[in-house]
Amino acid sequence: MRTGVGATAVVAAAGRAVETHRQDGLLDDPYAEALVLAAGPPGNVPTRPGGDGEHGNWRALSDLVGIRGKFFDDAARRAAGFGVRQVVLLASGLDTRAHRLDWPAGTVLFEIDQPAVLEFKNQVLRVAGAQARCDRRPVPADLREGWPDALRDAGFDPGRATLWIAEGLLYYLTPDGQRGLLESVHALSAPGSRWAIEDDPHFLERMDDPEARASSEALGLDLRSLLGAGARPDPGEWLRTHGWIVESRTLRTAASEYGRTLTPVGERVNGPFVLVNARKA
Repeated sequence: MRTGVGATAVVAAAGRAVETHRQDGLLDDPYAEALVLAAGPPGNVPTRPGGDGEHGNWRALSDLVGIRGKFFDDAARRAAGFGVRQVVLLASGLDTRAHRLDWPAGTVLFEIDQPAVLEFKNQVLRVAGAQARCDRRPVPADLREGWPDALRDAGFDPGRATLWIAEGLLYYLTPDGQRGLLESVHALSAPGSRWAIEDDPHFLERMDDPEARASSEALGLDLRSLLGAGARPDPGEWLRTHGWIVESRTLRTAASEYGRTLTPVGERVNGPFVLVNARKA
């Protein structure tokens, strides 16, 4: 869990832990801190506000995780309100929405990720006594190949409306990988399905920002080596051309809506992220 994408999952969980303990926190994840401590975080990764966890370089990451986390939590609640009872977390990482959100009766939630990530998370949550609030079904699979079959084998019904969540994912894929994911989800989505997405095709370029690179290095990560390079489709535009109804806004706009002021480096590097809510007509 200390290297590669596994490390980014730990860092994201640390951001949720900090956000949970902030007085102005936008989400509540009671299991995030236990997951981070069990993983043995890379670099200097705080799990509580105060010092660098609330100020310094870490503040920008806490803001990013909190704002996008609230956006995806709200998307889940919104989809549930429209009767969607099938949810798929793509590259779920150390996400605990199955355990921390109030899901309507009958909700089936699939978590797709690498087997080692799911096994680690399951073990920590068992020790913590966490209980899923829905029918949670881990799906050990690689999003680069074969995952639709694994999802169906776990009981996924492509004839039912589905909420898809892609948080902290698309910019780590190659352009071909992103196109493949868009095509696969579109093919598996019944009318009325919804997709919440966070993306920014220019994130790699903005990681040239000296403060952003210093923050990444302080976390023990080389994000530039993990981000997918090359021209990639704009997911919102791609979905529009394939019949989805799309709403989108930048993370800086969402921050303002949620009453959160970004730090200068957060504004430069994270502010342009695009948050997409889409519905298949």
